[in-house]
Amino acid sequence: MTTWQGWHRFATTDPPAPPQPGDPPRSHDERLAYHSAFVTIRTPAISQLATQVRTLMILGRHQQTTARPSLIVTGPAAAGKTTALLNVGRACHLAHTRKNPAPPGSAHATAPVAYVLVPPGATAKTLITEFARYLGIPVATRMTQTQITDAVCHTYTAAGVQLVLIDEIHRLNPRTTTGAQTADLLKDLTERLPATFVYAGINVTDTPLFTGVRGAQLAGRATLITCGPLPARHGTRHPFREAITDIENALDLHHHTPGTLPRHAPYLHQRTAGRIGSLTRLIRQAAITAICDGTERITKTALDTIRLDHLAEQHNRPTHNR
Repeated sequence: MTTWQGWHRFATTDPPAPPQPGDPPRSHDERLAYHSAFVTIRTPAISQLATQVRTLMILGRHQQTTARPSLIVTGPAAAGKTTALLNVGRACHLAHTRKNPAPPGSAHATAPVAYVLVPPGATAKTLITEFARYLGIPVATRMTQTQITDAVCHTYTAAGVQLVLIDEIHRLNPRTTTGAQTADLLKDLTERLPATFVYAGINVTDTPLFTGVRGAQLAGRATLITCGPLPARHGTRHPFREAITDIENALDLHHHTPGTLPRHAPYLHQRTAGRIGSLTRLIRQAAITAICDGTERITKTALDTIRLDHLAEQHNRPTHNR
């Protein structure tokens, strides 16, 4: 998805849909593929991000003299940050193309959304090269960073890019020389491109991104959205149990009893620490196992046999006092 062709294919391909009453039954392989891809569970962070992005895009639409306001999605690993980012990007892409269809016979559609990953050990030149690669802008070895940046700004503006999604932003360290230059590049791009920027990274507020002069500039322009673990209870609501119910309703198993998984909400919250990524992975693995072994149901006994990601396993490891 870090090229326009890949992003366009992702955004315009219908996401997996849960089985509906009256639908013909799916085959064994189709159900395995479905649980592998699976549906996106709409968490509070996704809803909040969608609202904020829509508002800030309108707010900055006619802003000409300074950088437009931006967003930062932060939180621990496996909390659903990238999922939220991609979900909102797809919605923006589809909304734009519905309102602005390409003229008949046109070979060039607008590119309303750009998705860029910050490469490990990013320098300003390697990052701007990623921006160029997304839209297929030719980059010669001898081109300077300034020349590549000029080409990116011209092409992105001409292509109608309105939303720039930058993932893995925690890889930047403005305390180093190369990191500082890369942070300055991003500031330059936000001022030169008529687009709203949304960043995502692991625990961004705990990184050097928010320290020093450059950090103050970023913090002064960006709204922070925390994509944290889902609480077991929030007021009168039970967000984690609600997410489990949504996941269970989307399963395609022949003999699973509805209501089984929400009853195990305390156990699932303890195992996953409330992380939506760990939760969906655990249940999807259990569903695939249930299809493969023919049981076609998920029980607590079956969940106990599934190994989770290392982060969740570490959380559940008992501690012993010396």
